[in-house]
Amino acid sequence: MSTDRIVVIGVAAVVIAGSAYFFWPRTQPPPPPAPTAAAPAPPPAAPHYPVPAAAEPLPALKDSDVTVLESLRKLLGADAIASLVPESIIRNIVATIDNLPREQVSQRLNPVRPIGGALKVKGRDGTLTLAPENAARYDAYVSTFERMDTPAAVALYFRLYPLFQQAYVELGYPNGYFNDRLIAVVDHLLDAPEPKAPVKLATPHVLYEFADPDLESRSAGQKMLMRIGAANEARVKAKLRELRAELVKQAPAR
Repeated sequence: MSTDRIVVIGVAAVVIAGSAYFFWPRTQPPPPPAPTAAAPAPPPAAPHYPVPAAAEPLPALKDSDVTVLESLRKLLGADAIASLVPESIIRNIVATIDNLPREQVSQRLNPVRPIGGALKVKGRDGTLTLAPENAARYDAYVSTFERMDTPAAVALYFRLYPLFQQAYVELGYPNGYFNDRLIAVVDHLLDAPEPKAPVKLATPHVLYEFADPDLESRSAGQKMLMRIGAANEARVKAKLRELRAELVKQAPAR
């Protein structure tokens, strides 16, 4: 775990794709070659979590950025989306969400411009821990996430869903369903450990890591949640549960 920079996918991915606020490391080793996607399991005959049928025409995926930005501006306000990278928004959100349960998330596909800021630590060597004040760096973003109108956010996601599904197919899942993947990822994030302070760190190489091997072995998404502090993690998880319930509630019956 390296020094952090905040990536507010919660303003983009949560709003349109039911995810959460996530945080990338500020520095990383050179990215490895793109892995070959494993062959997906045979899909069900129908999505496990269906979505309402599209009610209005949508732009082509390659031309959708203006529509997405305007929709988010109406839902959240201009300030909340100021850090959004305005190109390939849906493709980047889909790829990022798909990668959250994996070991790494590509910063190249980050849909939000990172905000600088170093991870706050205390101690050194064997006494190195995550500093309590580190959590305060994320308070404003978690508060914005909590205030989001969940039914309106899910309704927007469903309205734009054909674009998300197309991006998911193009990512390499021709028989998959993005909404099923999204809910699976949310469930994965809800399973993230909630380590008690002080959270011990180590620097076996250049970058910070969790000293506990179990924590360090967790996915990129779960480690992102654990970095924001126990109170913030609990707040994010509460909103994720609310979003998940609304996703299922607004879905048509099978």
